[in-house]
Amino acid sequence: MMAALALCGLIAVSLAGYGLFGERRRLRVVRHTIRSRRVPPGFDGITIVQFSDVHLGPYYSLRQLDELVNAINSLRPDLVAFTGDLHDARRKDNIAKYDPSPVLSRIQARLGKFAVYGNHDFGYERKLRSSGAFLSRGGFTVLINDARRVTLPGGEFMTIAGLDDCMLGKPNPSKAASKLHPDRFNVLLVHEPDVADRLARYPIDLQLSGHSHGGQVVLPLVGALVRTSLGRKYVGGLYRIGSRFRDKRPYVLHVNRGVGTTRIPVRIRCVPELTVITLRCEEQSRD
Repeated sequence: MMAALALCGLIAVSLAGYGLFGERRRLRVVRHTIRSRRVPPGFDGITIVQFSDVHLGPYYSLRQLDELVNAINSLRPDLVAFTGDLHDARRKDNIAKYDPSPVLSRIQARLGKFAVYGNHDFGYERKLRSSGAFLSRGGFTVLINDARRVTLPGGEFMTIAGLDDCMLGKPNPSKAASKLHPDRFNVLLVHEPDVADRLARYPIDLQLSGHSHGGQVVLPLVGALVRTSLGRKYVGGLYRIGSRFRDKRPYVLHVNRGVGTTRIPVRIRCVPELTVITLRCEEQSRD
């Protein structure tokens, strides 16, 4: 009996050590291809690199962010999307101690860098917006219920929209959607993934979200252990959402598992993630 208890204790300590010092320091590049007839021919093959949930603080340093930026640049993205939670708001001094702007400014993306607020981007007291200035100084366009066209020299365009944080902000999907062209490819950035079920009536082709951290600790038969409000249903990876008002086809939701941690600084069977999404014009991609 004592031997069995000792073995269980050793396994628990080993898992905790791996989760604290091993897996959460790794980085996995996950690749997906999104095909749509609304992708303009000039955008066929462009890449969007998504990262999310950095949670700068004692458990994710500026040095780690610098290494992440090197990894992003090595992928040579056309567009970069950050889907919220720059600092970890659980500690009052994190925002004052960690200025990521110089590091973020090194990210290179020829067609632009876009970001939205997450719930941790409202600071320690969850009242004042804290991350927008850092992101703007880092060269990101911060979208709050707004949208921007990404236009090629020949005039072809797609649209990137962004919602305010759905927990602490004032999201207005109708306002953001008013700038979406119904016959063009539209990407929506929103931190919390579970709001996707409310958005199927808008002309969205691809929603990029974070927030869930993939559950951080994912156990066989049990699944994701760390779940949070508006990140319980869609935890990580690709999903097909509802039906489109345009052609009754579902749109695609991608939930990035994030690079940082929250609540507990541990990841087990949930490696930090960079996502590379390649867009393909459906008519051109058929062989």
